[in-house]
Amino acid sequence: MSSESSSISDPTTSIISALRDADGSRTEMLEQLVEFYRQQQLPMELFEARKLLVRDRIGLSLVADSNEPIRSDEIERQLETGLLEACRESGEMLLRQGRVFEGWTYLRPVGDNELVRSLLADVPITEDNCEEMQRVLLHEGVDVARGYQSVLDFQGTCNSITVYDQFLSQRSKADRQAAGACLLDHFYGELTGLVREDITSRDKAPGPDESLHDMIHQRPWVLKEGGYHLDTTHLSATVRIASVLTEPDQLRKAWELTQYGRQLHHQFQYPGDEPFVDFYPAYAAYYSILLGENVDAGLKLFQRKAMSVDTQQHGTGAIETYVDLLHRVGRPIEAIEFAIRSVPEDVPPSTLVPQLLEIAETAKQMGDSSGYDKIIDYCTDRNDALSLAIAKYATLQA
Repeated sequence: MSSESSSISDPTTSIISALRDADGSRTEMLEQLVEFYRQQQLPMELFEARKLLVRDRIGLSLVADSNEPIRSDEIERQLETGLLEACRESGEMLLRQGRVFEGWTYLRPVGDNELVRSLLADVPITEDNCEEMQRVLLHEGVDVARGYQSVLDFQGTCNSITVYDQFLSQRSKADRQAAGACLLDHFYGELTGLVREDITSRDKAPGPDESLHDMIHQRPWVLKEGGYHLDTTHLSATVRIASVLTEPDQLRKAWELTQYGRQLHHQFQYPGDEPFVDFYPAYAAYYSILLGENVDAGLKLFQRKAMSVDTQQHGTGAIETYVDLLHRVGRPIEAIEFAIRSVPEDVPPSTLVPQLLEIAETAKQMGDSSGYDKIIDYCTDRNDALSLAIAKYATLQA
């Protein structure tokens, strides 16, 4: 093919020629440019062309300058709407091309995480793109469960625990639950498989329906003489992180992990923070309570901790744990009363009231609205007008 015929068939040459020869309206010329970039699947150029078209349609110069007059609210609204539509189209195009973080930068202003989540669902996570996918899915909160699972898949349990503690531990409860479920399922499945292989290599293979607890309970010799099957620090971290979970099957798995931990040699049973200093027995009791087993005895254990642990030395973790347990077992008013009665004077109401309001809403759904009054009285006694307003707001009609 001659260089002349190649030049004629080149799309860029064609659009440049069309632009040079344009003799219609300016808007039609820009529309032609937009359509060209759309057909050529050039998302960044498409955005810039659409930006020009938006400015043309609302009567602005194509290139903004420092002397541009102040725009009316209506013009600003039209400009913003047009640019967001351009961001959406270009961002979608980039994601479909597998250009994950570039696409996200365009779609972030749109604020439609569900759109991003659905688009990325069709993008497989690979060694090449896992860093970008984790950045968007996990760190930007688009799909925490899938992003965290990719950390487990590509970087292993140790790194995933570090990511949780350094990044996710301060995120919303929903995010922590999404990641915690991934970690628990991953670790429990891996440990169960290794225990099954160990037993099979030394004895009759366990039955297909035997759980981790069934296997170690019926064969206590498995963990004798200091044996273990996975990193014991990962075990304790998984037990701790799983405490935010709520589904019965998840709580059962976490409880089974505590039973495995209790059979480890004492050198592998590391102490935790209050009220879980006696780590595996305390967490075993904790998960038993949430599973509806030995509830009263378990609550008394955590109540004693909450009332006796020195908050100056160990913080308010024991109080928070007991209050949370009362809430989760269906005693919300008792939880509010204990929190108000036990929280140290140096803890500002602003740190406590959000949790108490959540508990009060649970009580309201159970038919008792008195929790809000108790919170209002608490804020009044502490002379905290801002927290009082937040608590009172929850009781007023919209």
